[in-house]
Amino acid sequence: MGTAGPSTQELVLAAALWGAAAGALLPRAAFRLAVPAGEPWRARCARGHPMRGWLGRARCGRCAAGTEGERGPARPPVKAPAPAAEVQTAARTWEATGAQETASAPHSPSTGLLVTVTALACAALAAATGTRPELGVWLLLAPVWVLLAAVDVRVRRLPDPLTLPLAAAGPGLLALVALLPEHAGDWLTALYGTLALGGGYLVLFLVNPSGMGFGDVKLALGMGAVLGWYGWPVLLLGAFAGFLLGALYGGALVLARRAGRGTAIPFGPFLIAGAFAGLLIGAYAA
Repeated sequence: MGTAGPSTQELVLAAALWGAAAGALLPRAAFRLAVPAGEPWRARCARGHPMRGWLGRARCGRCAAGTEGERGPARPPVKAPAPAAEVQTAARTWEATGAQETASAPHSPSTGLLVTVTALACAALAAATGTRPELGVWLLLAPVWVLLAAVDVRVRRLPDPLTLPLAAAGPGLLALVALLPEHAGDWLTALYGTLALGGGYLVLFLVNPSGMGFGDVKLALGMGAVLGWYGWPVLLLGAFAGFLLGALYGGALVLARRAGRGTAIPFGPFLIAGAFAGLLIGAYAA
């Protein structure tokens, strides 16, 4: 007598818990990767303490513990007693400098926001895909999509250490899924989708480099595999949805007089959102 599989509610709950746990690990990576192009990845927190590792909260251990680094690195020892007025003046200067540095340093999204977005994305993917084996791929890739969108929103940059592995992971993981029973996609179409969407974005980049970053081209490779898994109509739908969302956002900014017609906006989040919408529709229809 066979055992019954998990119910839809149990699957969605498990996916949401996975997304919440994965989202809680993203803030430090988002903080360290959110630097302008050409700059090294951030190695210190906003208060100047060294940061190690890529997973976990964005605040370093010294800031979180409220130690002597609360306003920056430890002050050098005073060799000789100073008048009280001078000490107070130096303290105020130190506080003002630390506050200014903290305010000028870009911060990662709040942990709560990343946890919520990742959990909802994973839950929606589980509800759409069900128990089919490709769900494992979607749940592995979803936190990376959230991280890429978070970084691009802040510094208009899609880091190569995320986009290039994503471009390889999509077709590679789906090739393994294609060997399993009960999958609902086609690996060759996913591979062709990688080339098609990446090639399409490359053409747009070459035609108008100021309106399309090369990071978007590399991101399109990975998203093309995901959309192509469920067929060409899903690929076209996801690509169109990305451009539609980007156009709506840009038009809203122009109407609100917060941007001009030539203002550059980060397109990565809309590429990801459009692909996510297409993926949900494709998974439901499969």
